[in-house]
Amino acid sequence: MAEKAKTITMDELLASEDIKPIVLGDTIEGTVMSVKKHEILIDLGARGVGYVPRREVAFGRQLKEGDVVSASVVDTEMEDGMVLLSLRKAVKEKGWDEISAKLDAGEVIEVEPFDANRGGLLVEYEGIRGFLPVSQLSAEHYPRVGGSDKEEILQRLNALVGKSIRVRILDADRKTNKLILSEKEAIKDGLAERFAELKVGDTVKGVATGVVDFGVFVNVDGIEGLVHISEISWERVNSPADYVKVGDTVEAKIIAIDKDRLSLSMKQLQEDPWLSEIAKFKKGDKVEGTITRITPFGAFVQISPAVEALVHVSELGEGNDVDPEKIFTLNERKEFKILDIDKEGRKISLSFAEKK
Repeated sequence: MAEKAKTITMDELLASEDIKPIVLGDTIEGTVMSVKKHEILIDLGARGVGYVPRREVAFGRQLKEGDVVSASVVDTEMEDGMVLLSLRKAVKEKGWDEISAKLDAGEVIEVEPFDANRGGLLVEYEGIRGFLPVSQLSAEHYPRVGGSDKEEILQRLNALVGKSIRVRILDADRKTNKLILSEKEAIKDGLAERFAELKVGDTVKGVATGVVDFGVFVNVDGIEGLVHISEISWERVNSPADYVKVGDTVEAKIIAIDKDRLSLSMKQLQEDPWLSEIAKFKKGDKVEGTITRITPFGAFVQISPAVEALVHVSELGEGNDVDPEKIFTLNERKEFKILDIDKEGRKISLSFAEKK
């Protein structure tokens, strides 16, 4: 009579094959055997088949049959006998280990933003989502816009989505899942070296990164510079946008070096027309000019393209209670007499020719 076959349990089979049992929370390896729209199946060898819902695949990760992957065990045995796995969780644990090491070493890493909001850029590094705040962007990428236009800021940030940016980890907290990055920190060592090479009086070239009411921001080899509106041209500048557009190459002279910014002048690379034009005038001359500004203390008068003079309220009539706005109108032309020329102070005083 044939001997009855002995029944072997799964645990006994695994033990006989020296195969470790699957434990909840463990990270195990397997080979991708099927990639579908909503699920991925993983061949775990003698340990069975793993099931990965699409939502448990790390953002942006592309898998194909034959890929060897690590996954975290979420459920040791589902109703259909498969093992429920998460690639995202496994990647996150490994990712946080990598991030901690990079933070401790102060290493520079590269990220590609996948989205933007008005506060900054959203990134993912080693399966961990992080944030690169606007305030931590370099001079090259900082969205300098006039009037803090929120829509233009967002537009400028969206232009950085998909582009590689070198950053350092500013803050990382595994418990709260917080990862904050900084482009400024990634370039500061190189900036210190470049700052050391610059001095007041140097002529530099850069790219205009922002045009605002008070001037033009310029990226000079990673260093932020500002050309104040008063340093754009020798003539009166009403709007910097009339002279420079974002993306223009700007040549300027360094007139001051602050901690992390250059003060620049475009006009100081040009001949001062005031000096040549003032030579045409002398004390006592009668001149014709255009009223450019009216103030309680007098009116400013353009007597040549580069020369603006002042007729003080005391030169408009008896006493100091005369109202210049009742005497002058903006852009009208009047005749005046030159009272004084102060070349060092770049000032010309006028008397109103019609003064009684």
